[in-house]
Amino acid sequence: MNQPVKRVGVLIKHGETRIASTLDALVATLVSHKVDILVPDDTDASLPAQSIEKCPREMLADKVDLIIVVGGDGTMLQAAHLTKEKTIPLVGINAGRLGFLADIPGNKLAPMLERILTGHCIEEHRFPLSADILRNGKSVYSDMALNDVVLQKSEGGRMIEFDSFINDSFVCAHRADGIIVSTPTGSTAYALSGGGPILHPGLSALVLVPICPHTLSDRPIVIDNSSCIDLCLTRDAGSPAQLVFDGQRISEVKTGDKVRIRRSEQFVTLLHPDDHDYFKLLRNKLRWGHDKEDNIDR
Repeated sequence: MNQPVKRVGVLIKHGETRIASTLDALVATLVSHKVDILVPDDTDASLPAQSIEKCPREMLADKVDLIIVVGGDGTMLQAAHLTKEKTIPLVGINAGRLGFLADIPGNKLAPMLERILTGHCIEEHRFPLSADILRNGKSVYSDMALNDVVLQKSEGGRMIEFDSFINDSFVCAHRADGIIVSTPTGSTAYALSGGGPILHPGLSALVLVPICPHTLSDRPIVIDNSSCIDLCLTRDAGSPAQLVFDGQRISEVKTGDKVRIRRSEQFVTLLHPDDHDYFKLLRNKLRWGHDKEDNIDR
C-alpha cells in the first residue's frame, strides 16, 4: 500500500457465531493503529464495545481505504463485488473452511495484520470476468465474477444444449449440465471439483470446464484471458438454464440467448503478509504431502 490506512471496512460472514475472539483481536489491532472502523449496517455479529461506525453495505467501498473480511471465500467474493468499480484492497481473515482467498488464520491475525498495516505485505491483482446475457442482440443483464461464471441447467433432470465460440470461432456443440468459465482465482473452486486444472493466479488464462458432459471427449480447455467467449443456448436446448456469478447471483437464460464472457477491465487487489507463498497455501489447503493424521506443512 502506498498510503497509510486511516479507515477500514470490516465485512463479517452472516450468521457466524464462532469468531468472538477473532473480532476482539481484530478491533484491538486496528484501534492500536488509530484506525477508524466501519461495518455494514446489516452486520449481525457481536462486535467489541469500541466505537464503530455503520453505513449501508453498498457504500462501504466508498468510505474506506481497506476492507478486511472475516469469513470464508464466499464472503471474500461478496467483498470483491462491492469493490468491483473501486481499487480498495481486500484482506481475508479465514473463518470458513478452505480459505484460498481468506488466507490469514484467525489465530495468527494480530501479527499478520500488523505487518500488513505497516506496509510489510504483498499486493496482488486478480482479474475478474465480465459477462452479458444478450437477447436479440441487446444486453438484458450484466455482472462480474472473480471466481467463475457458470451456465447451468435450472431444473433437475434434462441436460441443456449450447454451442461455444472463442473469438468467433466455433468450438463445440455441448450437451451437458452446463459449463464453468473460470479465472485462475476460481480454478481451485467449482472448476477444480469439476475436473479442471489448477491455474497459478499469475497466469493470463481462463479455463472452460464442462459440467457432466454427455460426451466423454468434451474436456476442460485452457485459453488466453484476452479471449471473448460466447455460449449460445440452442433452439432445442431442452431444459431452462441460468447464469450464476460466483455461486451467489443468478439470472435466467432463455433459449436463443447468447452469453458473452470476457476478462473485466477492472481488477481486485488482495493484500497478503510478506511471507505469503501460494504453493504453501496449496499444500496446506489440499493436504499435499501430508499424512492422514498430520496437519503440519513440510
